[in-house]
Amino acid sequence: MARPGRNFEQALLQSGRELYAERGAARLSVRALTQHAGVNLGMFHYHFKTKDAFLRQLLDGWYEEMFAQLSTSAQQAAPPLQRLREALFFLATFVRDHGAMLGRVIADAASGEAVAVEFMRSNAPRHLRLLLSLLQQAEKDGTLAKVAPLQRFIFVMSAVAMPLLIAPGIRSLGVAPALLGVALHSQVMSEKAIRQRIELALKALAPGKGES
Repeated sequence: MARPGRNFEQALLQSGRELYAERGAARLSVRALTQHAGVNLGMFHYHFKTKDAFLRQLLDGWYEEMFAQLSTSAQQAAPPLQRLREALFFLATFVRDHGAMLGRVIADAASGEAVAVEFMRSNAPRHLRLLLSLLQQAEKDGTLAKVAPLQRFIFVMSAVAMPLLIAPGIRSLGVAPALLGVALHSQVMSEKAIRQRIELALKALAPGKGES
């Protein structure tokens, strides 16, 4: 049985995801949050005590949802290269669909917001380790070239996921509107485009091509 007030807690967390992505930690006020969620201030303090405690739970819950699905992609019964392919696809679509939230966490951490810094330090190594492990398994399996692990990781993520963060930002600034207008979705953001970049990156790292 759900504990009393569970609906209030979830309403606050859902509003938190929307408002945090827009405002970041510094500009997200508890009063604005409770008004957005339709929950009184007393219920916020009952469930979370402080704003920092709320933000920790908000970010940790968001990350755990992602990591559980990423782990499922990585642990399926398939050869290492296929598991890597599916993990990269899931992570790239997550970056695409949660770009505003992800960008806000990165910006908050860069500006020294304690909760965001703590969150990044605690969680970033987890998916990095998973992806590095998949890359290493594919190398041992003979389907990827022997390349320095970090060099290979940076190459793959720069090719697959980085465009999903950069292109929307460039578009929002009005830079090269003709190039990033209609073409942005089909050539950068679509699932077809993401899978194509994954295949291009993995092909570049095939044995005999990416080895140093």
